[in-house]
Amino acid sequence: MGFHEIRFPANLSFGSVGGPERHTDIVTLANGFEERNTPWRHSRRRYDAGAAMRSLEDIEALIAFFEARRGQVHGFRWKDWADYKSCGAGAAPGHEDQVIAIGDDETPAFPLIKTYRSGAESYERPITKPVRGSLRVALDGEIQQEGIHFDVDATTGLLTFGHPPDAGVVITAGYEFDVPVRFDTDRLHISMASFQAGEVPDVPIVELRS
Repeated sequence: MGFHEIRFPANLSFGSVGGPERHTDIVTLANGFEERNTPWRHSRRRYDAGAAMRSLEDIEALIAFFEARRGQVHGFRWKDWADYKSCGAGAAPGHEDQVIAIGDDETPAFPLIKTYRSGAESYERPITKPVRGSLRVALDGEIQQEGIHFDVDATTGLLTFGHPPDAGVVITAGYEFDVPVRFDTDRLHISMASFQAGEVPDVPIVELRS
């Protein structure tokens, strides 16, 4: 299985439907109470690209992209228009959007994360496909320069500093990111007559776990 560092056309993913899913095991006890548990540490996202198809040219582009990925064989990048940056929907990524880690004077490399908070609870999502050129980084609020103070691997989301940040230093970052996905089918069912009549094809997309 391979991965192609190419993004599904963003104009075709705009209008798609989908989002995160969880897997929960629920056992109902004899007394009627429930026990709930999950074997998944992280959520997994699913999308349907068919809902975004608006023209015959879109269908042609979809077929070409599907064939070039050999169906489910090769993964690719996907822009989730509902969640594609470290900040809020109406803002631009800033260097203090997300706390990535705390320096210890020994560790030079840190994986990017995005933290989701609600009340007292939070979830840290690994970010493995940052958009090249979008990363903003700071150490204790002091802006760092890519290529001088740090480098980032856009294929893994690993942030590496030339010198390990000092102990206690807060490492923050802002960025745009893609989701690593693959087609969740080996066949496309497309009827041009049905499409022109308003029926959209089913094009399932599923997030890849690293």
